[in-house]
Amino acid sequence: MPFKIVRSLAIVCIVVYLTTTLGLYVLQREMMYFPTHANPSPSSVGLSDVSVERLTTSDGEHLVLWYAAAADNQPTILFFHGNGGEMAHRADRFAVYRSAGFGVAFLSWRGYGGSSGAPSENGLLIDAETAFEWLTDQGIPAEDIAVVGESLGTGLAVRVAANNPVGALVLGAPFTATVDIAADRFPWIPVSLLMKDQFRSVDHIGAVQAPLFILHGSDDRVVPYKFGRGLYEAAASQAIFETLPNEGHQALYAYTTWAKEIAFLRGVFDADSKP
Repeated sequence: MPFKIVRSLAIVCIVVYLTTTLGLYVLQREMMYFPTHANPSPSSVGLSDVSVERLTTSDGEHLVLWYAAAADNQPTILFFHGNGGEMAHRADRFAVYRSAGFGVAFLSWRGYGGSSGAPSENGLLIDAETAFEWLTDQGIPAEDIAVVGESLGTGLAVRVAANNPVGALVLGAPFTATVDIAADRFPWIPVSLLMKDQFRSVDHIGAVQAPLFILHGSDDRVVPYKFGRGLYEAAASQAIFETLPNEGHQALYAYTTWAKEIAFLRGVFDADSKP
């Protein structure tokens, strides 16, 4: 093949590569966060006696939180949803937790639902800590709070549990780091250098001292199973890892998965209440 043709092809390949890489860099947050901006009332999605709280973050954003108090001697779940949709889309999950007698607090991230701002790793961490502090300001001891995260929300749940003496931590389809998932998906791009929001849970899981329960579908293609297993292996606390056989990411939205979480939390908090 003539040198000029080879050179032209090489130039085209380089231009395509650089253009694609630049596009992924510029649009990375649009590819990572998928809010639908739905902001219905709890009653409109079938929830009764749920208060709508308005929280203000340290950087001036305004967040929506749905809250129902716990029955006597029961823990409160602080739930962090994933990167798609809204907390309102998890109303059935809220109802299941509540039917168990647990207190329930669902947080709408900045840029999601009726919350102001735009999502970023640092911003979501501020949101998570704001929600946790709001619960403790209501007089709920940290050790009576169970932090539950799904998918992207696990990255924030790990950070809150690493920074505070919570009663339990439950993670559905977690990861070592979102940058690890991106590198696995785009091996031809230097994502570790370009990715803004890397959610490096593996760097913080060792600081978690609370009982830890991880659930992960063996066939999960959104957050591959190996990344959840890797986080479990890095954990310092007493941890339980449960494989959901032949299940994908959709297992996070199944009643059977929530029932496993509830059973774990009952075991943790009932044991804590024994003399």
